[in-house]
Formats: sequence, structure tokens, C-alpha cells
Amino acid sequence: MQGTTQQFIDLESQYGAHNYHPLPIVIAKGDGVWVWDPDGNKYMDCLASYSALNQGYNHPVIMQAALDQIKTGVTLTSRAFYNTKLGEFLEIVCKLTGHDRALPMNTGAEAVETALKMARRWGHQVKGIHEQEAEIITFEGNFHGRTTTVISFSSDEDYKVGFGPFTPGFKIIKYGDISEFKAAVNEKTAAVLIEPIQAEGGILIPPAGYLKEMRDICTEKNILLMADEIQTGLGRTGKMFAVEHEGIQPDVYMLAKAISGGFMPVSVVTANEDVMSVFTPGSHGSTYGGNPLGAAVAVAALGVLKDEKLVERAEEMGKYFVEQLEAINSPHVEEVRARGMLIGLVIKSSSGVARPFCEKLMEKGILAKETHESVIRFAPPLVISKEEIDWAIERIAEVLTTEAPV
Repeated sequence: MQGTTQQFIDLESQYGAHNYHPLPIVIAKGDGVWVWDPDGNKYMDCLASYSALNQGYNHPVIMQAALDQIKTGVTLTSRAFYNTKLGEFLEIVCKLTGHDRALPMNTGAEAVETALKMARRWGHQVKGIHEQEAEIITFEGNFHGRTTTVISFSSDEDYKVGFGPFTPGFKIIKYGDISEFKAAVNEKTAAVLIEPIQAEGGILIPPAGYLKEMRDICTEKNILLMADEIQTGLGRTGKMFAVEHEGIQPDVYMLAKAISGGFMPVSVVTANEDVMSVFTPGSHGSTYGGNPLGAAVAVAALGVLKDEKLVERAEEMGKYFVEQLEAINSPHVEEVRARGMLIGLVIKSSSGVARPFCEKLMEKGILAKETHESVIRFAPPLVISKEEIDWAIERIAEVLTTEAPV
């Protein structure tokens, strides 16, 4: 379909549900860290679809894997049959995470729902908690998706208004406070669901040693430690998984987004046999989960992370990006929060909210997005070069050193 930027925006606005508030740009083409709108304007994408595009737009290796699988005529078999790609994908994921088993789904929210079901059944059948009494500890500021169960333990009231009644069985505590975690644990605690860094929460990094001490407590009390690495995993923070910054191994991983390089929805939950074995035929599933096209794409996407050393690149380029941001003498910036190429620029309350800054950045050719009103998130594809960062910093500095936009 041909058209201008405004025509595409108008069409979507007319027929689409108004459940998002996007920046007024239409992305029509992409390559690496760059995108173009229908009018031919070029932008640097510093959001990477919330870290789904770690490998960048239009990666030739992933593209070829998708095309090769499409050409076989087998894009979906459902789980009623085996296919030639799923086993390879699951083997790679298990070796990557250090777990025995992997259960494929599609979206990140589905992965979280899968992990929650698994944790509850494990708590009932293995740990011996009464079936209606198992508790899962979650954290203020969390973002694990938008399903009815997941928003039940959100601390953001905007996600919950009008959607009750909510799913019971969750305990919400303060993020980063190990004393509060210790106090929350009891004999009914089946699992802990945590983001190693709260990306949607504003790039919140817990205190050093927090995850390690939590791991020790979970081991002692026979509690599943479940790491939602949907945004923070697969290289984003300069490690394959963000928990590796504290040298721990969770009992459960949830992975999605960059596992397919942004080509299509693919997610997976991993755990060891003693946990995953609670799932039996008929107890959980998905028609598209584990489809051969998604599996082929994921194999290629994970291969790119390894072959192009994108984890190491995130560490190196992320450090450089942060150094350049911190060197900007801006009257509007409170602090820079970062780990690897996951960067949050906190705007001072005296300078207003972050969205107008994002709109000004868009006018300069940089696409970034606000989170929690006061934070600008910079999380470009990990293929970004030093020269491209320099290009971005020049324009970011122009926005951050002028009068605050209204």
C-alpha cells in the first residue's frame, strides 16, 4: 500500500483500538539501526522494539533462515506432530541457559503465564503447598505483560482500572529491599518472579548482592527463583543474561523478544527436569508455540548473537554511549542509569516529563521512548557502531542543552 506518513497514521487511528500512544512516525523500511518513513525521512531507532531487535533490522542471516523455511512450505505443524526445527532450537536454548528442558510459546506474556502455571503446579505437587494457598512473590514497579493474571500483581493502577476481578495468590513487595523479601517468604511461598533490571520501571537496577542473596534464600527455603529476562536477556546488558552480573542461576528463565531477532513472536520457558516435569500431555500448550518457522528464525537469531559477539559489543558500546551521555552538560538530566546497552536518562521534575524530549529527539532523527513519564530509554540494536553513537550523541546533546520542550 502506498501513502504518506499522515495517511498511514490516519488509517490506523480510524480502525485501530486506541490502546497505545505512539510517537507520530510510521516505519516503512529498516536496516541495521536505521529506519525510514514513507516520505523518505531517515531515523536511528534507539528503542529496538523494546529490545526485540538486538540483532538490528533486516539481518541477512535471520532473513535467509526465515526464507529457507518458508520455501519448504512448512511454517506451522501445531504440536499435534513433530517438525524438523523445534528440537534444534530447544537444544540450543537449553545449552544456553544451563537447563534440562524448554517449553516454547509465542509472546513474552505467554512465557510468563507458562512460568506462573508451572510454579503453581510445582508448589502444589512437589513442595506440598495446598492447591489454593500457594503464593508467588512479585515486585512493585514490575512489568511482565498485560494479561489478566499478570496485571493482577501490577503496582501500576493504570494497568488495572476496570479489569477486575483479579487473580489471587500474589504478594507484591518493594523491589531491591532484601529485608522486605525475607519478611515476605513463608511456608506457602512457591516462587519468586523478578526482572533482574526493571526496564519498563525506568531502568531500575537492584543493589549489588541483592539477587545473589535472594538466590541463597530461595535455595535454602526450596523456592523457585524465576527470572524474566524477556527484555534484559540475550545480550542487552552486556551479559547473555542480566542475572550473570551477580553470577547466579535461576530455576526458571523466561525469554522472548530478541530470541527471534524481531522477525516474529517466539518465546520460551526453561527449567530443569524436576520442575518442568509437572507439565504432562494436555496440561499446557499453544497451536503456534514451537512452530518450525519460529524455531528456524530463533536458531539463526541466537547464532547471530554468538557469531557477531553482540553480547560483548553491548558491553563495549554501552559503556561508550553512557560516557558520552554523561559528558553532556544538561540542565535537564537528573541521572543516567545503565547496564550494557540498556540506558535510562532520568529527566528532572523541574524540566517536566520525558515525552516532549522524545518528540524533539524524533525531529532530530532519533527514535526513543519515555517510560514511567520521567525516563528516556535508549536501547538501540546491539549492532550499533561507535560512529553511529557519535551521530546520535550530537543530536541528543542539542535537545538536552536547550530549553526544556513543552
